[in-house]
Amino acid sequence: MKAVIISKNGGPEVLELKDIKLDDPKSNEVLIKNKAIGLNYIDTYHRSGLYPVELPSNIGIEGAGIIEKVGPDVKGFNVGDKVAYASMPIGSYSTHRIFPTTKLVKVPEGIELENVVTLMTKGITVFYLLHKTYPVKSGETILFHAAAGGVGQILCQWAKSLGCTVIGTVGSDEKIEIAKANGCDHVINYSKENFAEKVKEITNSKGVPVVYDGVGKKTFDGSIECLKIRGTMVSFGNASGPLDPCNVTKSLAPKGLYLTRPSIAHYTTTREELDEAANKVFEMFKTKKFNLNIFKKYSLSEVVKAHQDLEARKILGPAIIVPN
Repeated sequence: MKAVIISKNGGPEVLELKDIKLDDPKSNEVLIKNKAIGLNYIDTYHRSGLYPVELPSNIGIEGAGIIEKVGPDVKGFNVGDKVAYASMPIGSYSTHRIFPTTKLVKVPEGIELENVVTLMTKGITVFYLLHKTYPVKSGETILFHAAAGGVGQILCQWAKSLGCTVIGTVGSDEKIEIAKANGCDHVINYSKENFAEKVKEITNSKGVPVVYDGVGKKTFDGSIECLKIRGTMVSFGNASGPLDPCNVTKSLAPKGLYLTRPSIAHYTTTREELDEAANKVFEMFKTKKFNLNIFKKYSLSEVVKAHQDLEARKILGPAIIVPN
């Protein structure tokens, strides 16, 4: 059994693949043999220390595999079940792991495990953004940053299926066609154009009711400009760096704006919420409301390269890690 361990915070070079030994699963736990592992930007936050974890630590929050052992008192899960997860406790970068059944979901027939790890974190994020944090309505025009990324590709297609007009931003010209192919009606390269001015132009100076922003530092102020009166600023990531402190009087008060910082954990607090979110994602995927193509696969021994590519914006869509 092997797992990626971080003994200190830092760049991708601190990721080390090591041999591990696991105890038998305890009450309401199972032993999972991972078949596919999600590669998510939040993994870089845990590695760098932006989101602190106690060291030494495993890394990774998303995986899918097959149950090999069940602990005492486990109900509803059996050896051989295909399962997936996208939450703490951290540790998906591994060949095997122990995981609590309270945060585990069964994978429906007809969905490959490699596809599942492009769906759980990213798909559930899209579900709560569009249906819970700010429930979009048919006919609305919305703004989403990083439209060519893994979350963006799903969200743009999902939002289109709900009747929205989607404005998406990207960081390079090569990503424009990717965003358009995945549902964006308007695509803005924010490295070349003032996206706030372009949004005003597209909306005839009306602005948008919601901005979904996973980029962070580079886009926050411009996103505030894009919102109409009583609009909602959804800040759900910091890909360009952590946000500066928000001046409520300056940023929010002039238009009576709402600001929220949601995460998957806030919308999967109960078994019912987790099942609702996962089932909706699986349903949308199986009914082809959105399509996904795995951009790249890395082996577990290539995680340093995977993180380098992720932070260098070289990954143009969902990427996964396949255990050696």
